[in-house]
Amino acid sequence: MSGRLANKVCLITGSTGIGAATVRLAAREGAAAFVVSRDEESCRALAEEIGCGYHVADLTRSGEVAAAVESCLARLGRVDALFNVAGVSGRKFGDGPVHECSEEGWEITMETNVKSVFLMCRAVVRRMLGQPVGEGGMRGSILNMASVLAFSPEPNFFATHAYAAGKSAIIGLTRAMAAYYAPSKIRVNAVAPGLTRTPMSLRAQQNHDLLEFMKIKQPLSEDLIEADDVARAAVFLLSDDARNVTGEVLSVDAGWRMS
Repeated sequence: MSGRLANKVCLITGSTGIGAATVRLAAREGAAAFVVSRDEESCRALAEEIGCGYHVADLTRSGEVAAAVESCLARLGRVDALFNVAGVSGRKFGDGPVHECSEEGWEITMETNVKSVFLMCRAVVRRMLGQPVGEGGMRGSILNMASVLAFSPEPNFFATHAYAAGKSAIIGLTRAMAAYYAPSKIRVNAVAPGLTRTPMSLRAQQNHDLLEFMKIKQPLSEDLIEADDVARAAVFLLSDDARNVTGEVLSVDAGWRMS
């Protein structure tokens, strides 16, 4: 099979939104895709649609993460690429400005958005280090989900400080890993989307004032970004087209930072 991800095993966390869009595109680009999510219904739907493997797991629990990676290995034999997509908005748990943010909001946001990435990276890197170098000269590629809010805050509509802090932590982890694992031929990058049309952004999609603001804040789209646009960036960074790219944070923000 031809394509930018031909003969590669791609493990992707998250079975809706950007995760689902990337699974579909990765499959079209020749990858053997494997999905890990806590939502069995959407995992099963993707499996029926494109024939990918899947495993249902709570990614904040190390034992379940280990089982998910072993399930991928049992089915496909190796992991060439990992895309950490799964995460949450902590707003409904109490995330907000620091003086209003609840401890529950902080803890759930950090555990779901940061601890899960650490656990997945740890489990997959341990496997990648034992893999032979592939045709493109690499042992593996890891892509982490950051956010434009990590470095370009917006105080009126997006004052969720635990979320911003968590995404900033992911950028720090990404760059530290990139430096450490480059000699082992493992690339580590991050993608930082602006406001994207996903189930997690449903609240924003129903806010007229926010949609009007996006016409100015994201001038390239004058709207929310489509998940497929982020997926295309992700596939590039996971593929051998980006074999000399590591430690980068690629913004897909429709001009958010420049507006």
